[in-house]
This record gives sequence, structure tokens and C-alpha cells, in this order.
Amino acid sequence: MKPTQEPGEREALPCLACGTTDTHGDTAPVPRLRSILRLVALCIALLGLGFVVGRAQAAELPRDSTYHLVVPLVDQDARGFTYADGRGRARIVSMFYTSCKYVCPLIIDTLLKTERELAPAERARIDVLLVSLDPDNDTPEALKRVADKRHLDTSRWRLARTDKAHVRTLAALLGIQYKQLENREFSHSSALVLLDAEGRVVARSDRLGEADPDFVAAAKRVLAKD
Repeated sequence: MKPTQEPGEREALPCLACGTTDTHGDTAPVPRLRSILRLVALCIALLGLGFVVGRAQAAELPRDSTYHLVVPLVDQDARGFTYADGRGRARIVSMFYTSCKYVCPLIIDTLLKTERELAPAERARIDVLLVSLDPDNDTPEALKRVADKRHLDTSRWRLARTDKAHVRTLAALLGIQYKQLENREFSHSSALVLLDAEGRVVARSDRLGEADPDFVAAAKRVLAKD
């Protein structure tokens, strides 16, 4: 016969905070509850570790990526960004300056002709970055005037400026030579540099005035992989 519960007595209840059972004020271990709590804690820790490792792997760049270089930029709409923000899409990079009367307009012409050799779906997935060699004079307003005059698609094209030190660093990285002349003009090479989605140099061309077939073919191969 089950004894009658005396007043003040209560059923044993587990203490979730300490993993014990309280019976008449006494405590006793609850191994199963503690095991469950340990298992939950371990799962949370493993999930957190996996998240951190996943983010680290996602952020890792190939060794030969040009996106290891940190270059702050400001575009024609006065929006700040960095050179490495182009990661994730194919991109053509070159350097110019807005007051250039001969070579730089030809660079833009060549880029537009190169784009026209791509199918519309391919064109929509490639970006263009033109960085100024003349940060003293190429303000966002000056860059925007060029973009508007040439009817450039600024959803994919960015004309940008940075400081002189980063101009030198970026030009060296891309293999673009330049020199400021006494008349404040610039003598510079006209290379178009094709980068894949990870910022690796895939192809380059110095041809001006017309699309380089080899360069176009390289762009198509890069876009086919994305």
C-alpha cells in the first residue's frame, strides 16, 4: 500500500541549472540530464566552429589574386569602395585620366567594342573598372562627366580615383606604366587587364581601336566557368 504523502512533501523535480533532483531538500545527481546538457553544449560548439571555418574558407583568396592588394577607391557617384570589392564577377581593369585627349578615349572605345563582341548575357556578367592616373584633378564630378558623355552603363562600369600612392601600387600590380610630363599630361601604357572572379589575371591586351579576338575569347572562357 502506497503511503499517504505528508503535508509539505512533494514529488522529486529535476533542477535544470545544477543537474540534481530535489527530494525533501536533499540533492542527488542526475547523470542522464547532465549528459544531455553536455551533448547540447558540444553541438552548439561544433556548429559555431563550423560557421567560423566556413567563413574563413569563403574569405580565403588564391595566392595569385590581385585582390590581396588593399586599394580604397571613390567612383563617379562619390561612392567609396575597395578594389577587392569586385570579387565574385569577371572584370576588365585599365587606367586612364579624364583630360586625356587621345589614348584614353581610345581605351574606352576599345572596351565598348570588346563588350559588343560578347553575347548580351555574357556582357551582363562582366564589370569594367577604370582607375584615374590623375587624382589631383579627377574628382567624382569629372569622372561622372566622362561616364555621362560616353553613355557608359554605370551599373557595371566604375570610373574611380584613389590617392597617388595607391595609383602607383595598382599600376605596378597590373603592369601599367605611366609618367607625368611637364605639361601635366601623362604618358602611359594602354593595357586592358582581364581578371577572373577571384581577381587573378587571365589575359591582357594593348590593342587599341578594335577588339582583340584573343582577349575576347579569354573573356568568354572566364564567363563560361562562372
